[in-house]
Amino acid sequence: MKNNSLLKDSAVIRWSMLFLVSLTMFAAYLASDIFSPLKTMLEQHNLWSSTEYGWFSSSYSLFNVFLGMLILGGLLLDKMGIRFSGITSCLFMVIGLVIKYWAITKPELIEQTSIFGLKAQVVWVVVGFGIFGVGAEVAGITVSKTIVKWFKGKELALAMGMQLAIARIGSAAALIFSPMIAAKYQSVSPSVLFGLALMVAGAFAFIVYSFYDKKLDKELSLDINNQEESFNWNDVKSIITNKGFWLIALLCVVFYSAAFPFIKFATDLMVNKFSVDPKLAGTIPGMLPFGAIILTPLFGRIYDKYGHGADLMIIGSFMIVIIHSLFAAPFITHWVAAVILMILLGVAFSMVPSAMWPSLAKIMPERQLGTTYALTFYIQNIGLWGMPVLIGFVLDKYCIIGTHVINGIEVNKYDYTLPMMIFAGMCSFAILLAYMVKIEDKKKGYGLQLPNIKK
Repeated sequence: MKNNSLLKDSAVIRWSMLFLVSLTMFAAYLASDIFSPLKTMLEQHNLWSSTEYGWFSSSYSLFNVFLGMLILGGLLLDKMGIRFSGITSCLFMVIGLVIKYWAITKPELIEQTSIFGLKAQVVWVVVGFGIFGVGAEVAGITVSKTIVKWFKGKELALAMGMQLAIARIGSAAALIFSPMIAAKYQSVSPSVLFGLALMVAGAFAFIVYSFYDKKLDKELSLDINNQEESFNWNDVKSIITNKGFWLIALLCVVFYSAAFPFIKFATDLMVNKFSVDPKLAGTIPGMLPFGAIILTPLFGRIYDKYGHGADLMIIGSFMIVIIHSLFAAPFITHWVAAVILMILLGVAFSMVPSAMWPSLAKIMPERQLGTTYALTFYIQNIGLWGMPVLIGFVLDKYCIIGTHVINGIEVNKYDYTLPMMIFAGMCSFAILLAYMVKIEDKKKGYGLQLPNIKK
């Protein structure tokens, strides 16, 4: 079969497939961040503490870390293929959100104490969000492999950047609209229902994609049996003994530990440090994804055409350290400064992923990418689990500086200096790791500094 007869050689079809899987991740990101701007309301109406909110935020990674679900998901992806893994992950996300919605609509659970002194409602929300997190992370590695499948040797970094950009529109939508919906109904449950409805739509988008994926596999003479033969357990050993993989994986965990957990607490930061109205406080963190929306594809395009992937990771990591440190500065308290810093943070958040994820496709062979992404996401999830718990604990233990009244209800007032320094300190390791990636690339010749597009 001639190459020009393949589906993926059609730019229209190739980018349409990207749009479909991106819609799935849009819904996943939105549903994941539904509670991010609602910390204050959860404290007011559901009587949650910062520690309980931290446990909730960390529960996204609970089963992925402690039950190894992500690794199993990666192995499943390489063994069973994209369609099976993608549809299964969508099912997990929907089930998890259903549990979360049920729990948050049961006020009687607030009065019940359960495991580790947490409210029964918190425990059930933790369980639901943990199940959702399994599906979301497996969906993430599935979509990453999907993009490599359709775009390798073409606009790979741009495609990954576009996918991340569309997904982050979901985060922005959650940060902006979730508090508005919650404020209108004086309850957080309608926001959760909003996320659930969009997640069902996102699952449908992936089902539509699956028909085209099956057709492409037929064109390439691939089927499930062939995929099973392409992977063996010895490949796991080759992945975990690859220094380049470990450098990227560790960079991933320190970078995202300073990114996603920050978003979970960013709205509360706006309320406590910059005195922004809670109804509007999510709007400023919502600017962060918009910066990434514009710039991640741009940086991806630069990587595709000109290379310099390692340099992008170094510069992005350095910017994040500086910006988080400025957020910690006690003399920066005006909301305009918060807007500027959030926009700059969006730039920084764009640089690292636009180069990091395509770089893995250069370091590891395609048949191992499902497991490679899974192991990387697993290591990442350790940070995503531990950092919110740490920040929630630090806020309750060391950062309460009094109380203030919001919408007629008295809640704790927090000093976010220490949490922001923790974020900055974590990301400082990213600078070193990115530089080590550049050195390793020179030694092994992975081509991380070279363009992705083959001429």
